Amino acid sequence: MLYRLLAAVSALLAVLPTPAAGAGLDERIDAAVAPVADAISSAIFYAVPVNGNQFPLIVGWLILAGIVFTLYFRFINIRGFAHGFRLLRGDYTDPKNPGEVSYFQALTSAVSGTVGLGNIAGVAVAITIGGPGATFWMILAGLLAMSTKYVECTLGLMYRLEKADGTISGGPMYYLSRGLGANYPKLKTFGWVLAIVFAVCTMLGAIGAGAMFQANQAYSQMLAATGGATGFLAGKAWLFGLGYAVLAGVVVIGGITRIGNVTAKLVPSMAALYILACLVVLFSNVGQIPAAIGAILDGAFTAEGVTGGVLGALIVGFRRAAFSNEAGLGSSAIAHSTIKTKEPVTAGMVALWEPFADTVVICTMSALVIIITGAYIGGEGVEGVQLTSAAFATVMPWFPPVLAAIVFLFAFSTTITWGYYGAKAASFLARESKAVLYGFKFFYLAMVVVGCTMQLGSIVDLADGLLFIMAIPNLIGVYLLMPVVKRETDRYWARLRSGEIRSYRRARAAAPEA
Repeated sequence: MLYRLLAAVSALLAVLPTPAAGAGLDERIDAAVAPVADAISSAIFYAVPVNGNQFPLIVGWLILAGIVFTLYFRFINIRGFAHGFRLLRGDYTDPKNPGEVSYFQALTSAVSGTVGLGNIAGVAVAITIGGPGATFWMILAGLLAMSTKYVECTLGLMYRLEKADGTISGGPMYYLSRGLGANYPKLKTFGWVLAIVFAVCTMLGAIGAGAMFQANQAYSQMLAATGGATGFLAGKAWLFGLGYAVLAGVVVIGGITRIGNVTAKLVPSMAALYILACLVVLFSNVGQIPAAIGAILDGAFTAEGVTGGVLGALIVGFRRAAFSNEAGLGSSAIAHSTIKTKEPVTAGMVALWEPFADTVVICTMSALVIIITGAYIGGEGVEGVQLTSAAFATVMPWFPPVLAAIVFLFAFSTTITWGYYGAKAASFLARESKAVLYGFKFFYLAMVVVGCTMQLGSIVDLADGLLFIMAIPNLIGVYLLMPVVKRETDRYWARLRSGEIRSYRRARAAAPEA
């Protein structure tokens, strides 16, 4: 099998363009990957002109899903929000239920995969392109994304696979194959095809975007924070990558239970640190807050705000940083399917908080810091993380190294979660083989080291394209299965209102008095 795989790779490389003589390894790999990356990117990010801007149809595909699900489920993003909080608080937690992680651990695991450079660099790019009004469209996109997450994660738990050893496998691979087959027998084969396409894209996207890109950016930030080309980490990319891979491996090898335990502590801590830093900047410029809010609202409905804002908040935010909230990609359903519960709807209710925390809260805080300090005005040559860093430095000159540490944590959290997603996709393709599951994890960690030592070039473009391809089979299946989720949702609300579903927290509190 290995021989055949190597032969296939050799044959592929033989027909790809040959780089110039004397080219380094990075250039050779880039030349090999570039034709594939260009073909996939051109197809998946095919754009149509809208008011002078190029609007990728895949972005419309994602936003349309949020609108449809919000209306079809009668604004579940608002109706289910408070109940989702009570679930996170443990009000309805029964330790006897099957599953691997708590509601809170599932949420933090999923958030760890979405909170990344998109919350820092992506927001800066959005505002640079679309002005302050981009923030309004970003918040709207986050609110719509909540409904998409609800449907995906409810389906993830409905059709999850519970194994004899107590472990869980779930996510789009399973509701596309099992769900479509159960509800549309004539589409069973079609469902399997969608599931296989999704799983392959998840594996390859995880390697490129979750392992290589995140590790590469983590190294770049830490290199800059430690003196750049003359600092301690200069020329030590492989050593940094090895240490990064070891740390990630300690978590990834342990599966979702260990990931949940780590992210339950890591995600709230790093989010709190970042939000606290944002609040320091905002309170230092408290007199400018009304003007900043006014600029957001005014800019949202000007020609620049509408076209540029959509371009910045949606096109750039979804494409350049898919980890902004991943609604529509289906990845978060893999984590939420492992919750200890018998009620699929509860997974969806908890998932509502993911885009809210990721986009509505953290991205908005980043935007306000950039707008209120005016860092985006006249900052030619300064963009992305550097622009956000410059905004913080206006109040805290010492903060850029701290921001570099936060970026490292954001990248690390994304790496560990996507390692799990990719491994589960590989296991699905290999009929739940544990050997393949762990084999993928070790290969994934090796790619972390490789990512630190390379200029990624076309590999990032390829990973971006593969991530967004996931949204095509996933949302086709979700559209077909949303009536199933609707019936389950209505039954759950009816049982909740009748008292059939009771708060275990209240029952435990009342037990001593009985």
